[in-house]
Amino acid sequence: MLTRADILPLHTYEQIRSSKKQEILQLKQDRRLAVGPDITFYFENTQTIWWQIQEMLRIERGGDEQITDELSAYNPLIPVKHDKGYEISATMMIEIDDTVRRKVVLNQLFGIDQHIMFELPNATIPAFSVDPSDERNRESDHKTSAVHFLKWEVPAAKVSAFLGEESYLMINHPYYSFKASVPLALKDSFKADFEVMN
Repeated sequence: MLTRADILPLHTYEQIRSSKKQEILQLKQDRRLAVGPDITFYFENTQTIWWQIQEMLRIERGGDEQITDELSAYNPLIPVKHDKGYEISATMMIEIDDTVRRKVVLNQLFGIDQHIMFELPNATIPAFSVDPSDERNRESDHKTSAVHFLKWEVPAAKVSAFLGEESYLMINHPYYSFKASVPLALKDSFKADFEVMN
C-alpha cells in the first residue's frame, strides 16, 4: 500500500519524470495483454499505481486533498498476498474508437466482468471486481463501463503451474468469447510481484 510518504512533491517528480517514464513504459508494455479485438488488460503493481498517482497529481495539481483522494482510489488496485494466495490486479479497457459501435458493444457486454478468468491446465481462476459496489455494470440502462478494475487470486498451490505452464486469459461472455496466451514477459513480471509480496 502506498502512503503520503511515497508521493513525491511536484517539483521533485518533475526532475525525475523523464527518466522514470522510460522505465514505466517498458514495464507497462510487458504488463499489457489484448484479448480479442476490443479488450486490453493493463496489469497493475505498486510501480504502475505510483506512476498513475504522480501523473494525476501533476495534471490536476489538487494539493493535499487530491493526494488523499488518489491514494484512496488507487491503493485497492495494488495486488497483495493473502493467506489463500497471491493477487493479480488489472485495469480492463474496452477500447473502441467508433462511438456508435462502442455504444452497441457496451450494451452487449453487460456483466462482462463475471465472464473473465485465467485458465490453467487443471484449474480456472475467476476475476472479481476490485470494488463490487461501483457502477461498472449499470442496471439503469443495462450497459457496462468501458473501464473495469479487476483482481484474481492465484492459490499458493497453483503459483508454480501458473508461472511455469501454458496459461490463458479468457473471456467467455455470450457476445465476446476470446482467449489469449499469457506471454513469458508478463509471467516474469508477475513472478517479480509475487517475490515482493513474500
